[in-house]
Amino acid sequence: MRKTVRASSGLTLACVASVLLTSVASAAPTPGAPSAGDPYYPGAGNGGYDVSHYDIRLTYQPATDLLSGTTTISAVTTQELSRFNLDFGLKVNSVLVDNAPATFAANTDGHGELVVTPARPLPKGKQVTVAVAYADKPSTVKIDGQTGWVKTPDGALAVNEPQVSAWWYPGNDHPTDKATFDVSVEVPDDVSALSNGALVRTTKNRAGWTRWSWRSTQPQATYLTSLEVGKFEVLRQTTPDGQPFITAYDVDLGESLGAAKASIERTPEVNAFLATQFGPYPFEAQGGVVTDGQTFSLENQTRPVYGARNFIYGANTSLIAHENAHQWFGDSVAVGRWSDIWLNEGFATYAQYLWSEHVGEGTADELAQYTYDRIPASDPFWQVLPGDPGADRQFDNAVYDRGALTLHTLRKTVGDQAFFQILQRWTAAKKGSTGRITEFIALAEQVSGKPLHALFQTWLYTAGKPAVGPNGATLAAKTLVEPKSFKQIQQAHHEGH
Repeated sequence: MRKTVRASSGLTLACVASVLLTSVASAAPTPGAPSAGDPYYPGAGNGGYDVSHYDIRLTYQPATDLLSGTTTISAVTTQELSRFNLDFGLKVNSVLVDNAPATFAANTDGHGELVVTPARPLPKGKQVTVAVAYADKPSTVKIDGQTGWVKTPDGALAVNEPQVSAWWYPGNDHPTDKATFDVSVEVPDDVSALSNGALVRTTKNRAGWTRWSWRSTQPQATYLTSLEVGKFEVLRQTTPDGQPFITAYDVDLGESLGAAKASIERTPEVNAFLATQFGPYPFEAQGGVVTDGQTFSLENQTRPVYGARNFIYGANTSLIAHENAHQWFGDSVAVGRWSDIWLNEGFATYAQYLWSEHVGEGTADELAQYTYDRIPASDPFWQVLPGDPGADRQFDNAVYDRGALTLHTLRKTVGDQAFFQILQRWTAAKKGSTGRITEFIALAEQVSGKPLHALFQTWLYTAGKPAVGPNGATLAAKTLVEPKSFKQIQQAHHEGH
């Protein structure tokens, strides 16, 4: 029904006009937040937009460490934006927003922020294309006093956690803003350029150079997007179920090459087993890269990167199980905040227990009880809280080992059927997204029908050694019998990650 406005309602019309004007004024475009608001890393990520895709097209010269090219970002604004930030530390030549030149300030304060002001404010809900052209030597760039890019004798590595992207492409660097990726890098013919997902093609457009083009079709966090340039032996295969399976081995691995291949070439077998525990493998490709250029290993999406030192004592499939368990816990289901790191590392460490039992090198019961018994109550290990360890203790041994003990305690409390149902429902419900510890606890209680607050409070959030161990035994002095695979497991996730 249409309502007739009479002359006597002039005051009402004036009030309405005033309200409308006030509403318009309050909706004026504002800057996007320069942070995602993560307490552990206050400068990480940004607000005001959501990225859907990154197209990274670069050329890299190992001899000079010069990285140049353009990253094109597809995003949708989540507010009316007068300007926005990207996490980036390299020298920028130009920025276009929807093909129009934008003004920008790049890394002027050493915090790795690229501040972009478009020619016109951006309305909320707009699809935006941002093209950033740049050239720099990443190994010379410091962000908050740190260098994330590693120059090697024959190339470079962009492999790190929790942050590395700002040294090679601009982005929204927090796990809560995942996107798909195309990574295309041109390098000299005598080196390879390795990244995530499927290798779309290699092409030669000029003499002496080859372009490697990779595509990741599933949502991916920025720190899990990697680049490894160097002299590698690259093997291109397919898994038994038809997925691309690409592995690469540093030509300088020496005597460790055989052990590295004996481990990483079994990745499809390991993932097939993990799928029986956690649900279907969540991505479109598999693989691994072994490099002598770093000591640690990292769960880069679809293609973990392994430090060569992890194979100096022989094959290490326990490490393969750890890093590939992250494909479910950490990659497909990313942390909602970095304080939720237990959802990554406790679960990946527990996957090593499951793999050990699967191959007959010690049961999960044996490994859990031994880990609990061998560390005295006086050890500082028990003072670290896996559920909120603090940024400086985020990768402490306790997050891994006490984190795994938490899961084994949960398993013994709710039973195997409920335990594995919890894990599989978690990975299915959160696939391609993020999760918080509180959400996992709620799911565990829902599936099991048991009150579990006290369990998680004791194991994740209370300093001190729990009085009851993961298998239900009370705290007491014990004679320890070391499970066969314990040394390998400890080496894998203490030295290897």
